[in-house]
Amino acid sequence: MTNEKKITRRRFIKKACCASSPLVLPYLLPISLFGKTAIRPSERITMGAIGIGSQGTHDLKAFLQLPDAQIVAVCDVSRPALQRGLKLVNDKYGSADCRAYHDFQDILQREDIDAVSIVTPCHWHSLMALAAVRAGKDIFMEKPVALSLQEGKMLREAVHRYDTVFQLGTQQRSGRNFRFACELALNGRLGRLHTVKVGSAHGRVTANMPPVPVPDGLDYDSWLGPALWSPFNEKKMIRGYHEHMSDFSLGMIHCWGIHHLDIAQWGAGTENTGPSEIWGTGAFPRDGTCDCMLGWDVTMKFADDLTMSFTDDTKNPHGVRFEGDRGWVFVNRGTLKAQPDSLLKEQIKPDEHRLPVSTNHFQNFLDAVRTGERPISPIDVAVRSDSLCHLSYISVQLGRKLSWDAERERFIDNTQADRLSLPRPMRSPWRL
Repeated sequence: MTNEKKITRRRFIKKACCASSPLVLPYLLPISLFGKTAIRPSERITMGAIGIGSQGTHDLKAFLQLPDAQIVAVCDVSRPALQRGLKLVNDKYGSADCRAYHDFQDILQREDIDAVSIVTPCHWHSLMALAAVRAGKDIFMEKPVALSLQEGKMLREAVHRYDTVFQLGTQQRSGRNFRFACELALNGRLGRLHTVKVGSAHGRVTANMPPVPVPDGLDYDSWLGPALWSPFNEKKMIRGYHEHMSDFSLGMIHCWGIHHLDIAQWGAGTENTGPSEIWGTGAFPRDGTCDCMLGWDVTMKFADDLTMSFTDDTKNPHGVRFEGDRGWVFVNRGTLKAQPDSLLKEQIKPDEHRLPVSTNHFQNFLDAVRTGERPISPIDVAVRSDSLCHLSYISVQLGRKLSWDAERERFIDNTQADRLSLPRPMRSPWRL
């Protein structure tokens, strides 16, 4: 059997244990029924989709296009979103087999589900992911990882302990231009790499959002979940707002920052380590419901005299620029440019540092579930990239230079920073 058709021992046992489920077809169906290259229904990776908002709908559609995934459950606290997701799935498969759930824990209890996608507001990420790991599910989760350094490390430990396949939604790792820019930096095409400049989307300013009645079909209390209670306003349900509210997020320094910091780590060869020093400044809104950081200017020092400049995109351009003593390359989702221009015609040789190739982030996750191999954005890399956002945020909060032990992943002689690295309080009954 090829790697593409291989079922890991862990997944085989899970499948065998739930073979009596009406949603799982018998293993002995003849392959001739499905064509020579088709994947048997019994070999498809059964998935539940948790969160059917704007990004959740995008990710659900992406998984629905892949023949070796079978979406069997959708979940959302909004009835219209849930109905939209259910219709997308059943229309795609031409059946009424998909089940709709209000509570994500009901999906995790289903033994016939191999994996889940978690595409919810940031304040739910680590809590849901930890619950999914403990339920034996593999996980595709949108970024960021967690709202504190400690939560990220807790999730990483659980993923390893339960032998879970975890993919973070840092999809830029599945883009050719990002991979090529990183390979240029890693293979000395720029000369000695001395600086990486990262620019991320900045924050937004809003007026205060007055309380309004909760509409029918929305369980707002469940949407808040572990977050502190606050009155409802319809804008809070929109990603472009709740990502800028400190009750639910750390703002763009985290939600967008992790995308480009992840690529910076990849190309600098620092994805399994971190900086030794961090310092920076930033600005917060004076009023308004969107209270997360508007702009920032953070510097991080790494080994080998490497400097990483991380700012909002009013200072560094939106994207990642690797600078060496013989040239530079800049990349973002719409641009790849370099100086000298000839760098863009370089060929990375087979015996040079070649990064793993993924052309579809969702398929890459499914391949990892099927084979047990490392996905393109695994938990260890995800937590390291996430930590750069937290270190930047804490340095701005404290207004002082921080010393960081990258090996032990802890602050050096700084009790204030230690406190800020801990999980925030959660509303009962939720806990990590």
